[in-house]
Amino acid sequence: MKIIKKLALAIALVLFAVSVIGCGSSETNSDSKNREVHLAIQPSCAFVPLVIARESGWIDEAMKEIGVTVVWTDFESGPPMNESFAAGQQDIGVIGDVPAVSAVAAGQKNVYIAAAEGGPSYGMLVADNSGVNSVADLKGKKIGLTIGSTAQNLTEKLLANAGLDYNTDVEVINISTGDAQVVLLNGDVDAVVIWEPNVSRLDALDGIHLLTDGGDVNFPGMNVVFARKEFVDANPDIVKVYLEQYWRATKAYEENPAAYAEMLSGYFNLDPNLIAQAASKYQYVLQFSEEDIAGLQDTVSFLVRIGSITNEITVKDHVADEIAKQVINGK
Repeated sequence: MKIIKKLALAIALVLFAVSVIGCGSSETNSDSKNREVHLAIQPSCAFVPLVIARESGWIDEAMKEIGVTVVWTDFESGPPMNESFAAGQQDIGVIGDVPAVSAVAAGQKNVYIAAAEGGPSYGMLVADNSGVNSVADLKGKKIGLTIGSTAQNLTEKLLANAGLDYNTDVEVINISTGDAQVVLLNGDVDAVVIWEPNVSRLDALDGIHLLTDGGDVNFPGMNVVFARKEFVDANPDIVKVYLEQYWRATKAYEENPAAYAEMLSGYFNLDPNLIAQAASKYQYVLQFSEEDIAGLQDTVSFLVRIGSITNEITVKDHVADEIAKQVINGK
């Protein structure tokens, strides 16, 4: 009898342990619904809608409604953002054409979920006393830019238009956008190529002026919203909320650009009038056009031509803007 009682007690203890474990599993599953999304952002006027959606709290609030916590990470430019994506630290980001296609060519499993579009928003600036009056004058001279950014693409096109070769006729110096003013005024480089709002900011300073921009070589400077494919496949609801708020901010800016330029002045540390001037160069959209895809494919060819990548990817295979189309159509 004692043996039976001991056996019954042992069974009861096992059943109790299983029930406790089961409760623990239930709580874990509940907690798993409180997901996180890691969003990458950079201070470019190409992404004004995203900045508005962030600064207004719209993305955080909308994500909270579906049980998602937002973790924002700020980057100065595309290349360091790519490194963070490669390390699996980010889920959705905004980036220019060169880093966008470079990452995929390097093997990152990213997809382009929306078009952030572009315009003549990348420019080449020189110091007033540089003696450089045209792009042709840069033969044998130094050009500062962020290697791996869209500025690299524009530089090649400006040089080719002036009869110069990117690889042999100039020396390209890798700089950060924050150093552009200093290296120009110190004479460390003869020209810099950067993007808005930095173009407008530097052009407004004494001693520096805009020499030329993408409009002179029909270069729109395509930008994209991209994400890890694995994340998109597993979390379409998060992607949709993100794009809905991005589109909401796009429309809000279109309706009242002056008010939002004022709002963004703190984020960009720039006069609202210069922000409005810079942002006016962009067309903010979500859905890719055939021209957009062709532009990105041209970027692939450019990077192969200068030896930056060897894998000539097909851009269309990596476009996944189905959710963006739904958002535009209000579905």
